[in-house]
Amino acid sequence: MFPIPVSVLTGFLGSGKTTLLNRLLKHESLVDTAVIINEFGDVAIDHLLVEQASDGVIQLADGCLCCTVRGDLVDTLADLVDRLQTGRISRLRRVVIETTGLADPAPVLQSIMAHPVLMQAYRLDGLITLVDAANGAAFLDGHVEAVKQVAMADRLVLTKTDLASAGTVDALQRRLRSINPGAAIFPVTDARAADASLLAAGLYDPATKTADVARWLGEAAEHDHAGHDHAGHDHDGHGTHDHAHHQHPHRHDARVRAVSLTHPGPLPFAALETFLDILRSAHGDRLLRLKGIVELAEDPARPLVVHAVRTTLYPPARLPAWPDATRGTRLVVIAVDLSEDYVRRLFAGISGTPAVDAPDRAALDDNPLAIAGFRG
Repeated sequence: MFPIPVSVLTGFLGSGKTTLLNRLLKHESLVDTAVIINEFGDVAIDHLLVEQASDGVIQLADGCLCCTVRGDLVDTLADLVDRLQTGRISRLRRVVIETTGLADPAPVLQSIMAHPVLMQAYRLDGLITLVDAANGAAFLDGHVEAVKQVAMADRLVLTKTDLASAGTVDALQRRLRSINPGAAIFPVTDARAADASLLAAGLYDPATKTADVARWLGEAAEHDHAGHDHAGHDHDGHGTHDHAHHQHPHRHDARVRAVSLTHPGPLPFAALETFLDILRSAHGDRLLRLKGIVELAEDPARPLVVHAVRTTLYPPARLPAWPDATRGTRLVVIAVDLSEDYVRRLFAGISGTPAVDAPDRAALDDNPLAIAGFRG
């Protein structure tokens, strides 16, 4: 029963979240799913049949639920657990939380990751961001919050592609990949946009009970992005660059960085703790998201999974064994207004190679090792 996977659905104003929610609720693979929204009036539920409505919860014919946020998100999630434990709802397989408009998804993620009780009942499965193909570029230009939504996403859903030209859609997809090379992009016409496979973006596959580290870290998508970028500079087969794309830099995009860090061997626990502590304590307001898997020197056979949003560190979990042949440490740091060079130099300092300058070393030596709950 527990922990219940939670998917967070965000996106720009008018990006089609309501349409996608209705499609999801009608799919057989999403039976016994609860969808948390702000107000019922904001979401036109055209589901087959509404059986009952009470206390901010709508019971649908197939067992799905629609809930409004009552008080705050924590109260609503706690109420769902209470309903499940007291038998008022018989089964709950997944929760989908819809954020509004240009809302920052970080507080929603932190609510799940930081609450001592909710952490036992729920696990964060993934953040899915919808992007309107016709108006997405304008939102990215005008709102840094929109860029953050894209940068933090595990998956990106491109909607309303029929309302935009092929060139516009292609340019937007290139831009999305440049902001978040680790997120797979799903056109809304893709069949996967209407079933649970779209939402299953977490580290663990509930069907196989295995961990897919490469997918969770977005390594496959990042590899594809590298190849796409190379091809993107030779659209006509003669080495012609897309000058229009490069002559108009997007000021908000440039503020966000996704940095991949690797170390081939095991790391001492204290070194990892120092790295995470400095990032969260000194730059937590700039740190959007951090994900990774670590080979610890103290216990190299069992990889450590780390996940943070801003200053909130999810309780690190141990996998029973390495899910693939790749060992070492792989971290992805997504930040806004934080120098990529600084992140790399900091990681180089704690991993031991290459050597860092004296100011950086002093910063490491002086920093206290205090991550609440990490050692437990």
